[in-house]
Amino acid sequence: MSPLRPIALTTLAMLAFASNSLLCRMALKHTNIDPVSFTSVRLISGALVLGVLLISRGDRVYKPGNWRSAFALFVYAAGFSVAYLRLPAGVGALLLFGAVQITMISYGLWTGERFQRSQVIGGVIALAGLIGLLLPGLSTPPLLSSLLMVSAGIAWGVYSLRGQRTDDPSGTTAGNFLRAVPLAIALSVMTLPTFTWDNVGAGYAIASGAIASGLGYTIWYQAMPHLQATQASIVQLSVPIITAIGAVFFLREPITLRLGLAAIAVLGGIALVIWQRSPRKNQGICR
Repeated sequence: MSPLRPIALTTLAMLAFASNSLLCRMALKHTNIDPVSFTSVRLISGALVLGVLLISRGDRVYKPGNWRSAFALFVYAAGFSVAYLRLPAGVGALLLFGAVQITMISYGLWTGERFQRSQVIGGVIALAGLIGLLLPGLSTPPLLSSLLMVSAGIAWGVYSLRGQRTDDPSGTTAGNFLRAVPLAIALSVMTLPTFTWDNVGAGYAIASGAIASGLGYTIWYQAMPHLQATQASIVQLSVPIITAIGAVFFLREPITLRLGLAAIAVLGGIALVIWQRSPRKNQGICR
């Protein structure tokens, strides 16, 4: 395998994650769709697209995947969407990716991964760049929304870790999405009094589920076996930066010197982290 392939896969996955953030922002901040309906449409559309792709290659949709990963996927998707309504974007990003970092790095260290000195420096620089971008002007966030976002981050960290040993990224992702659908529908039924619909918001949810989530998470599961848990966690610090840059082009948000400096710090720090690769220990969580 070409050494550039894992880098390309990881880059594509980060672009997909950033696209998800932009689509979620556009749907929940600029349309009337409620977050639970957004989550349900997102997961259903992802399951349908992945199912069609698997059927077209002659596979059985329901065979791969597992309920633990599906539950982690559901908790992430639902927690992120519901919390996003009442959290400023900067606070939400810090809570989400802080929880992802703690979850994945803790697991990596527990299983025997170790940072080299340059990786520690790179991780600190990347985290400092993200905080520098998001921290100024933040206010105390609502407790319940904060807990939901932290839960979403932990769930996403677990979901990512469980992809390190999959031998069928497409099938596994499709199976996980398929299993997450009834969980999302059940939540929609439970929150029916708060139901609001918006066709444009639903369109954003379909794009998020079918492309940015379904295909994006498949690519991420292809990349994960080539990354240490600690590397995979730090790489995801690029998502808020890519999202902010995307917002400049697609949402007409202003570009600032702070964004430019933060982008240099985060991306430079990530480069230091992934430049060194140390041997991995057995990753038992995936079995």
